[in-house]
Amino acid sequence: MHDQFDVSLEDSDLLGEVELTTNLIIAASESDDHLSEAQIDEILGVAPDPYAGG
Repeated sequence: MHDQFDVSLEDSDLLGEVELTTNLIIAASESDDHLSEAQIDEILGVAPDPYAGG
């Protein structure tokens, strides 16, 4: 007999967000100081803003 409560639930977007958050937590715990915005962007895979000054 089929159990209506026996379902697998997977949210790929949520899993991706958990992975990014985990990567940030690990990087922060391994760092002696605060992470810079550039370091956070690199961890998250964010491309640098071509319009940002600097």
